[in-house]
Amino acid sequence: MTVALPQPSPDSLRRARRLSVAPMMDWTDRHCRHFHRLLSRETLLYTEMVTTGALLHGDVPRHLDFADEEHPVALQLGGSEPDDLAHCARLGERWGYDEINLNCGCPSERVQRGAFGACLMAEPQLVADCVKAMVDAVAVPVTVKHRIGIDREERYGFVRDFVGTVSEAGCRVFIVHARNAWLKGLSPKENRDIPPLRYETVRQLKRDFPHLDFVINGGITTSGQVENELRVLDGVMAGREAYHNPWWMASWDQTFFGAPERELSREAVEAAMADYMAGQARAHGTPWNTIARHMLGLYNGLPGARRWRQVWSDHRLKGRDPREVMALAHQPLAQAA
Repeated sequence: MTVALPQPSPDSLRRARRLSVAPMMDWTDRHCRHFHRLLSRETLLYTEMVTTGALLHGDVPRHLDFADEEHPVALQLGGSEPDDLAHCARLGERWGYDEINLNCGCPSERVQRGAFGACLMAEPQLVADCVKAMVDAVAVPVTVKHRIGIDREERYGFVRDFVGTVSEAGCRVFIVHARNAWLKGLSPKENRDIPPLRYETVRQLKRDFPHLDFVINGGITTSGQVENELRVLDGVMAGREAYHNPWWMASWDQTFFGAPERELSREAVEAAMADYMAGQARAHGTPWNTIARHMLGLYNGLPGARRWRQVWSDHRLKGRDPREVMALAHQPLAQAA
C-alpha cells in the first residue's frame, strides 16, 4: 500500500482545481500521471475511472496504488450503489487520494449496462444518495463529474435541478462536461465531438449556485480559453489536448498558478521518463513501451517529431535500455534541426 504524503488543505486543493487533467480511460494511468507531474507540479490529476466492482472483487493494489509525487491526485469511481461507493471511497481515502469523484458523465454502453455513468443524470436522487453515502464515509472532498444533459434533453432546468438535488447531499464541486451525452446512437468517441458544446450553460450554473464550485470540461485546447473561463468559473479541466500535446502543460504552473518560471526542456522531461521506465522495468518488470506511449506527443509540431515517435513506438527495441532508445530517437530530431 502506498504511504501518502500529507493531504492538501481544502484551500490548496481548491487552488489545484483551477486546472486539471481529465480522467481518461486507458490513458491516465499512474505512468501517465507521473509524466504529467513532470510537466506541472500544481495541476490536479485524475485516475482513470475505477468501478466499484473492480475494487470489491478485484486486485485493489493494482487499481489504487500510486506514487507520492502524483499529489494532488483524485480517484474517479464508477458505480451506483451507495453502500458500495461508500466502501470504495473509504478505500480511496485510505490509499491517500486527495479527492473522490463520482462519474456521472461516461456515455458508453458498457457503463450503461452497469447502470452508472451519464445515465445516472436521469436519477438525481440516486446520485444524491450515493454522494451522501460517500460524504458520510470520508473526510476528503467528494465531487461529481457530469454532462449538461442526456440524449435530446437540452432544457437548462434538467441540469440545474440535477445540481441542486446533488448539492443538498453534500457535494460542493461539480465538474461539468459542457455537452449532452447521447446514450444511443453515438460511440463514446463521437460523444466527445458531435453533441455541441454549450459553455454558457455551465456559466449559468455558477450564477445560480454561487456558493458551489464549477469546473468546466470539453473542447478546451488553448491557454486563451482557459483564461477566459477562469474569469467566471472556478476551474478548467483539459482532456485530449493535454494528452496529445503535453508540452502545453509545461506552461501551466507559471501562467495559471503564479509559480516561478522553471528551467524545463522537452529533453530533460524525456530523460526523466527514460530513467523512470528503466526503474519500473527493474522493480516491476514493466516493459518500457507500455509507458512510453503516454509521452508520444512531447515533440508535437517540431521537425523530426514523427520519426521520434516511430522510434519510441518500435516494439523491436523493447529489449533495449530506455536511454539507448532515447539516443536513437534523438537522431532524427538532430538531423531535422
